[in-house]
Amino acid sequence: MAVPFTMTGTLPLSLDPLNLPYYSLRTILRMFYALILSLVFSFVYATFAAKSKKAELILIPVLDILQSVPILGFLSITVTGFIALFPGSLLGVECASIFAIFTSQAWNMTFSLYQSFISVPKELTEVATLYHLSPWRRYWRLEVPYAVPQLLWNTMMSVSGGWFFVVASEAITVSGNTILLPGIGSYIAVASKAKSIESILYAILTMLIVILLYDQLLFRPLLAWCDKFKAELTANEQLPSSWVLTMIRRAKLFQFFTKIWLGFLGIIDKTFQPLSLKVSVLENDHKNTYLLVGKVVTFFFFFFFAAVFIFYGFKAYSYIFAKISFPEIQHVIFLGSMTLIRVVTLCALASLIWVPIGVMIGLNRRLTNILQPWVQFMAAFPANLFFPIVVVLIVKYHLTPDIWLSPLMILGTQWYILFNVIGGASTIPYDFQELTKNFHVKGWLLWKKLYLPGIAPAYVTGLITAAGGSWNASIVAEYVSWGDKTIEATGVGAYIAANTAAGDYSRILLGVIVLSGFVLILNRILWHPLYLFATTRYRLD
Repeated sequence: MAVPFTMTGTLPLSLDPLNLPYYSLRTILRMFYALILSLVFSFVYATFAAKSKKAELILIPVLDILQSVPILGFLSITVTGFIALFPGSLLGVECASIFAIFTSQAWNMTFSLYQSFISVPKELTEVATLYHLSPWRRYWRLEVPYAVPQLLWNTMMSVSGGWFFVVASEAITVSGNTILLPGIGSYIAVASKAKSIESILYAILTMLIVILLYDQLLFRPLLAWCDKFKAELTANEQLPSSWVLTMIRRAKLFQFFTKIWLGFLGIIDKTFQPLSLKVSVLENDHKNTYLLVGKVVTFFFFFFFAAVFIFYGFKAYSYIFAKISFPEIQHVIFLGSMTLIRVVTLCALASLIWVPIGVMIGLNRRLTNILQPWVQFMAAFPANLFFPIVVVLIVKYHLTPDIWLSPLMILGTQWYILFNVIGGASTIPYDFQELTKNFHVKGWLLWKKLYLPGIAPAYVTGLITAAGGSWNASIVAEYVSWGDKTIEATGVGAYIAANTAAGDYSRILLGVIVLSGFVLILNRILWHPLYLFATTRYRLD
């Protein structure tokens, strides 16, 4: 990653399939770095949003906007900065690629953690209070373990989302130059440009092998391990298993390192526990002072945020109105409403398809073991490989682009709904399932009383992330090119894509602002009230 590199230089990239193992390792390494960054960001961001109601007022809307910003928008800003930070080195471009993959992973994981933190069952928090657990121990002994099962499923979805955007993150265009970092994504980009179907098939086969490998070596053991964190009184008869986890548990070397690790955690726990208790005592003794300090800090935080928002908002307003007429702005708002209709309609259709399937998979351990890697592969499959087929069919049969380009928006984002529903269904307590069996509850009554309430918080989280991903995908789904043919649908995504190709930055900014505005309005009016209802009405209390 630190080899010498200049913008005028090129990295050797071959379509020889013998290079694919090396390219796949490079891609996996970037995704691993991005996953670590996503986990750190998610824990910090979700904790602040869940613990502070005032911070939540800003952090959650900002997260809504961030998940709707196209990955190409992040790349256009960060590539130049990272290259300037590491001049003459490939490290800058590598960091930009890792950051782009990070933006495709972090938001989903953050929403999952936030949802879990605010929906911890009340009886568990009462037990923590009864045992006088400090905030530090309550966080690591109760809140984080409770969030682990749902977080793991969303991590799997985020990794698959990283595969979905890996083409854009490894084939980077900046200042008119295209940089192809060695990896599966750049391999697919070169193969698509050369129209080599054979090379694309080799890349897809390599992706399938890699996904099956890390499913067996990483995610399957983690799923078996995190089963102990489920909030239930009766254990399921079908316990998850993993040959890797069994092998690790029986290894004497692993047992030795486990003792060292547990001793290290014990030292940290003993160190932070007295400090946490001292802070609690100080807060009780000087409660009024801490409240005053908290109000002052909150005031300056909101003042700083408002000042930055007003300053850059005024600059954006001046920049846009200097070149764009008001009727065109009205037209862009109309385009945003068209994309809004597509997003809501596609999320509803995806829910009708994947909610029943997700519940069926999540409740059946054997079915989960069989279908889990294939679901990951489908979620990771690059949707841009379908674009040539769609363009050819629309042109050949004279189809309406406004209708037939719409499914491309949901191809990569429908899996957020499926993975969250699977995660939610797998965390439904087994004793609740046994209770419904004993009372012979079946059909719609079973769905109404158990399945839908059980998956409600996770499902709404999937809806929010799927909708955000659909807004993101509208940039490439409403403006599709293949060879010399370009098909455009009516929507703000096509408006942004067309002006990006033309290099009109004022109209790009206008499109992004309108898109972000619609995302905020939709989330505030629909998704978040639904989210609040699901997390309060259907908690496991």
